Amino acid sequence: MQQFPDAPTGKGPAERFTGDVYVDMVVPGGEQGFSVGRVHFTPGAHTAWHSHAAGQVLHCTEGLGLVVTADAVILLRPGSTVWTPPDVRHWHGALPDHLMSHLAMSGVVELAEARDAVTWQEHVSDDDYATAAAAAQEA
Repeated sequence: MQQFPDAPTGKGPAERFTGDVYVDMVVPGGEQGFSVGRVHFTPGAHTAWHSHAAGQVLHCTEGLGLVVTADAVILLRPGSTVWTPPDVRHWHGALPDHLMSHLAMSGVVELAEARDAVTWQEHVSDDDYATAAAAAQEA
């Protein structure tokens, strides 16, 4: 059995997030094969486009947000859970007028190095964010 130490809340870096985002690591990547972070998005805040080598599960705990791929826009509300398969390009965050928090659970690849392989890409354009947010609110 292993207990994980409390880690301080970290601010999401501007090269990976638009707006104010805060991350609490609940389970750091390690020999257990996954990591879990509690991510808090202020209204309108969201990730840049990215993908996860081992996939990602998002579980919304409060507020309203969205998860977006090239083919889909999914509304997140408390209790919503979304699986993004390995290497699927996506982004997620809060709606313009709502806070949103979710648990982000990612598989760890290369267990010997125990790293959560995320490929970060470009920021979401303001127009693409507004279009996706409008589509999520209509759903």
